[in-house]
Amino acid sequence: MLDKISLALVIIGAINWALIGVFQFDLVAYLFGGQAATVSRIVYTLVGAAGLWCISMLFNERATVKE
Repeated sequence: MLDKISLALVIIGAINWALIGVFQFDLVAYLFGGQAATVSRIVYTLVGAAGLWCISMLFNERATVKE
């Protein structure tokens, strides 16, 4: 469950960075009142923490289902 939440947050962060890179538009800041707004900072922090969590997913051995 935590893996899926983290992955969703990382995807949100990736989309936000793509918007910044292509259009110079920060969707998180737009939705929550600017980069310095408390809610924006919380979202940025959660996305960053999710990214760190996803690093651990690179090294987890997952069981595969054999058919």
